[in-house]
Amino acid sequence: MSGFDRADAVDRLEAVVDTVEDERMPVPVREVWAFGDVALGLDPVERLDVYLTKDVLVRDDSAGGADDDPDVGFRESHGIEGVGKSVRADWAAEYSKYLRANAAGHAAPEKCLAAHLLGEDDSDPVHLEVCNASFEDNVTQRLRGAQLRDEYTQLLDPRGVCLWADGVRSDEAFRKLRESELALPTLSDALEMLGMDDDEATEAAQELHAWREDQEGVTVRGDVV
Repeated sequence: MSGFDRADAVDRLEAVVDTVEDERMPVPVREVWAFGDVALGLDPVERLDVYLTKDVLVRDDSAGGADDDPDVGFRESHGIEGVGKSVRADWAAEYSKYLRANAAGHAAPEKCLAAHLLGEDDSDPVHLEVCNASFEDNVTQRLRGAQLRDEYTQLLDPRGVCLWADGVRSDEAFRKLRESELALPTLSDALEMLGMDDDEATEAAQELHAWREDQEGVTVRGDVV
């Protein structure tokens, strides 16, 4: 698939927010942002970039007692550890088809969120970023890390718009996305505004664009700050 018509891309974002509002999530979600092409007003949108701020699940009140350990049950039924620890047990019971694990066989919140919010078809050109930090804080954290390592593919494109936060939907943000009203700078200019010098910002933008063009289908990246 080469991309989304702009209207379809914004519809997809609204569907993500609807799901976060109406359905139980594997972990608590605090923010939903759109960034990249869709925020720039491009049509078509080659890849749809979505950012979620989530809470780290410290205690799952839905997990039940020790005599009914969901971790044991899902290890036996799905071969996946960590249910009731990294993802909610009642969510896993209701939405087991969206339960996903990392390479170590442990329930992966970012992959579970992607499956639930984006569907099981992984061919659509969507990129999902999941972190416990807010979008704006993570932009800064990832910028520092990228500069320290000279690894600009790990940058988070700072040109974003908040669609939903702490239970409140921004109808105005959706309107501006639909009408392409947002005036945002180029990626290199945005990185300069964050403190990069001109040459570094240009190089970083080129590397991030090249990395992005190599991605196909649904991609997911999760981190903890």
